[in-house]
Amino acid sequence: MLSITSQYLARYRQLTVDDRSGTVLPVTGAQRRFVLVRALDPSGRPDVVPMFFAFPHGAVDPERLRSAARLLAARHTALRSRPVVVRGTPVLRVGEPDVQVTLPAPAPGESPADTLRRALAAWEPQGPPLRLFLARDHENQEEDLLAVALDHAVCDGRSLTRIVEDLGTAYTEVADAHAPAPEETEAELDAYRRAVLLQLAAEERADSPGAAAYWAHRLRAVRARAPGRRPERVPDGTLPTGAAQARLPAHEDGVPFPGLLDACRSAARSLYGPGHVVPLGYPWGGRPGGAAPVIGCFLNTVVFPLVTGDEPDPEETADAWWDDLERADAPFDTVVAAARSAGSGWTGNLDGLLTVDDASRRPPLVLAGAEGRETDVDGRPVRGPFAVSVTQGAEIRLRMVWDRAILDDDTALAAFDALTRALRPVERLPH
Repeated sequence: MLSITSQYLARYRQLTVDDRSGTVLPVTGAQRRFVLVRALDPSGRPDVVPMFFAFPHGAVDPERLRSAARLLAARHTALRSRPVVVRGTPVLRVGEPDVQVTLPAPAPGESPADTLRRALAAWEPQGPPLRLFLARDHENQEEDLLAVALDHAVCDGRSLTRIVEDLGTAYTEVADAHAPAPEETEAELDAYRRAVLLQLAAEERADSPGAAAYWAHRLRAVRARAPGRRPERVPDGTLPTGAAQARLPAHEDGVPFPGLLDACRSAARSLYGPGHVVPLGYPWGGRPGGAAPVIGCFLNTVVFPLVTGDEPDPEETADAWWDDLERADAPFDTVVAAARSAGSGWTGNLDGLLTVDDASRRPPLVLAGAEGRETDVDGRPVRGPFAVSVTQGAEIRLRMVWDRAILDDDTALAAFDALTRALRPVERLPH
């Protein structure tokens, strides 16, 4: 029997056998996941990844920024392509670099953060994958906020640094009316297509009966979403998501990934109580060997079943995680199908999400000498009950957000406290 990846490739080849345009591209397993998530959303809304930058008031020229964004999209195939489903087959359709910079009008007394939150909530599913929103601070004339927002199906975490750097470069270049030559654009499209095909070849190799059997056993106990302590109602005027953040002293060599998993387990136990198996998703992987470092969506989502029982044995967590990594290239849809074959009844919804960043890889956005300070805008929708982000560097920056329709604030804050306690460095005793 053909694997899910092999079946997808066969359908894609049949779909494009007569295509001479070269503008219908295959999608990676990671992209298939986001297309599936979008299909399951009643609103059809994709996962949106925004980056927010605070600039001195008036420092950003909207027209120059629009030209720079279009130049950026012209240079990167993924940023001018839209995920679509053709005859039941997810593909990426390459289009023109149609990128707009929107200046949403603020409501009376509204802050730039409120304005951006409202603009992103009105995201039109059928629009371009890259969009920019500039909220001017007309009242205080202190800082304007810029949102660089992307459909997650066209980018992953490793793409964001490149997007920030290249947007700053393009902002400088448009002053000289620079534009990519047609052969430059075509060469990047070929490089992108090759990278996706290499990724699919790696996924096809990983999409094996042995990997399916492993994940079937590993996730057989995952059931429907664990019941959280739901609020009786979300008060009027309350943001749909809550957030908490902390800065902790850095560990000497950073927190090992299994330690982060155990910290999330502590949070899950506080959220859901003992006796549950909570599916936590985290991105893992990279560009396949031999592929150009193109912008795109290549990182797979790996699932770690957090058992909310007694305090875990750190060595047991580490051993399980290392075993998982040996099968981490198996596409997400294959993993879900394997779990369901074992009778779990799991639909693929994740109860928690974990992302980890290196502070040294997060450059500021510089537009013609004006430096944008990256910041957070709370209250945006989160795909799942809770999500944790960890940035490691000179300190540990820890952030947790939760869906207030699923978890009440007191329970979520208690879980955040458990998370921070688990990540505090252990004091060294004197010799």
